[in-house]
Amino acid sequence: MAQTMTDPFAVLNGHQYMSLTTFRKNGQPVSTPVWFAQEGDKLYVLSSRTAGKIKRISHTSRVTLAPCDMRGRVLGETVEATARILEPNEHHVAITMLNKKYGMMKRILDLMARFTGGDDRAYLEIIA
Repeated sequence: MAQTMTDPFAVLNGHQYMSLTTFRKNGQPVSTPVWFAQEGDKLYVLSSRTAGKIKRISHTSRVTLAPCDMRGRVLGETVEATARILEPNEHHVAITMLNKKYGMMKRILDLMARFTGGDDRAYLEIIA
């Protein structure tokens, strides 16, 4: 009998935000509410290249995530995962998935970024 694969990120289904927790070098957790989009068994997240979470992920790829509201109030179970910063030639998948999920809100954010001095974006790929 064939086994059915379960979605490691099922706790996020139906949510617009997730609490992404990254870890400082000393192990202290730092949580941030972020937009995310799922494609198969991967999540994609948009961030500023200079954000603290990007620096923390460059030191340790371990993250936890949970569904949350826009203020970061956790609304469900926490999942352990691994994050990596995508190379520029890999951004297209993340951009496509985030545009698909957030539609006009994402496109407005993109337009505002162009008018406020450029695009310093980084994209994360997260796997369970």
